[in-house]
Amino acid sequence: MILVTGGAGFIGANFVLDWLGHHTEPVINLDKLTYAGNLQNLSSLENDPRHLFLHGDIGDRELVSRLLQEHKVRAVINFAAESHVDRSIHGPGDFIQTNVVGTFNLLEAVRAYWGALEGEAKAAFRFLHVSTDEVYGTLSDSDAPFSETNRYEPNSPYSASKAASDHLVRAWHHTYGLPVLTTNCSNNYGPYHFPEKLIPLVILNALAGKPLPIYGDGQQIRDWLYVKDHCGAIRTVLAHGRLGETYNVGGWNEKANLDVVNSICSILDELRPKTDGRGYAAQITYVQDRPGHDRRYAIDARKLEQELGWKPAETFESGIRKTVQWYLDNQDWVGNVTSGNYRQWLEQHYGNKA
Repeated sequence: MILVTGGAGFIGANFVLDWLGHHTEPVINLDKLTYAGNLQNLSSLENDPRHLFLHGDIGDRELVSRLLQEHKVRAVINFAAESHVDRSIHGPGDFIQTNVVGTFNLLEAVRAYWGALEGEAKAAFRFLHVSTDEVYGTLSDSDAPFSETNRYEPNSPYSASKAASDHLVRAWHHTYGLPVLTTNCSNNYGPYHFPEKLIPLVILNALAGKPLPIYGDGQQIRDWLYVKDHCGAIRTVLAHGRLGETYNVGGWNEKANLDVVNSICSILDELRPKTDGRGYAAQITYVQDRPGHDRRYAIDARKLEQELGWKPAETFESGIRKTVQWYLDNQDWVGNVTSGNYRQWLEQHYGNKA
């Protein structure tokens, strides 16, 4: 059995669904269910005995230790994190608590469990830490993409807290021998994305007739990774990655934010044209840039391809079309998230189990 932390969030939930679509091995899903944790993301698994959800915090060392022992966990995949830059600027404390202190407590619980294992169980155990390309800082237009050897230069409270967690994971490997793997991914997008992030926000605002906010000049560049490709990369690293190594996961899709928004508008013009005949791009509105906004991220994912044979299946064009279509097809999910009704759904469907 594997333990997935943060498995009710955007990437974590997609991973749980992806894992159980490829494996019979059960999943323990531990999630604190902060604002972005949503068990409706996993509603298709409600009666699946392979999925055991537990409401809890990675910082609860006693709880984590009990789960590891009771279920004979053979791998931990750590998605649990506060992850929104804007929120980190306004309230950095939660990011330090979850991403730094929480990771420390998780590592200590795992270290104690792994240290007591013997033989093949000990040799086969893995701790995979999921992180971000934002720990590397920012790039100019002429800089080479981030590789695994780039130095860490985080520029926001969010990225600084994730950088700290990466360093803890590395140190626990080199000091204690804990069998760790780290992945640093570029910007994910796809189904179940909480609508505070750019792509789902633009889709939902466009459909609602609201402004489509663009920071600054809209020329901030990101490498966009379809979330299901990311899940496949994590499965690959977990199965075949070299212990103690870091693997960058990217989509090879550098796009300026403004170009991303225009792509979404074009797809919506085709799939859900407005009755007044105007294009959705007319709703684009430029707003003041956020403090310390990194100009460009780009991932060099050649190590992952050359060593482990992984590369993304989706182009940005195919992935963004699938994403827009998913939001059009799942308006009930959208409505529950934007209204907060998913909290009531949680109580109705899981009650004390949550």
